[in-house]
Amino acid sequence: MMTRRDLLLLVTLCPLLWGAAVPASPDDATALVKRTAEKMLSTLEARRAEVNKNPAIIFGMVDEILAPHFDFQKITQGALGPQWRAATPAQQKALTDGFKQVLVRTYARSLLNYSGQEIRYLPVRPGTRDNTVTVSTEVRAAGATPVPIDYRMYDNGAGWKVYDVIVNNASLVSNYRSSFATEIRAKGIDGLITKLGEMNRKGQG
Repeated sequence: MMTRRDLLLLVTLCPLLWGAAVPASPDDATALVKRTAEKMLSTLEARRAEVNKNPAIIFGMVDEILAPHFDFQKITQGALGPQWRAATPAQQKALTDGFKQVLVRTYARSLLNYSGQEIRYLPVRPGTRDNTVTVSTEVRAAGATPVPIDYRMYDNGAGWKVYDVIVNNASLVSNYRSSFATEIRAKGIDGLITKLGEMNRKGQG
């Protein structure tokens, strides 16, 4: 799994990135990142006092602004690897719903810690498959080494969606794949579904 520091950096920035669907152009992908960053931050700042009194409000903000632009089924499928094919359709849905809640809760909690770090946008790169791109950024904080964060995105026909995030060369999908595989080996797919449910009830990520 990622270190707490890397995950914090990841989830602080992920909610800043995605807005309305746009045509599948690499340049548009970067423009989308910048444009939606302003929307997320302005929404948070406008409701900062309200959020400070009731931090749970931010869950809804992230679910509304961020979640529609992630492909949580694709992310979950990648995190399970070959085990995804062994799951029934009902199990696949339960896994996707549970993992989505884990990620949304984690993103939302860490967004509360955003304190004006500079985000530098690097040239967008073509992905390894058709209709995919990598939007590269660097997070810069005073006195700290810049942290590279890459967003792997694909065009689903209606706009860009995220299917993986790379922090310091560590893939979110790959890191969860290890822990998911361990849980499945020990308790099966239903055991992983139960584990995700427990994490969400306890507010873990």
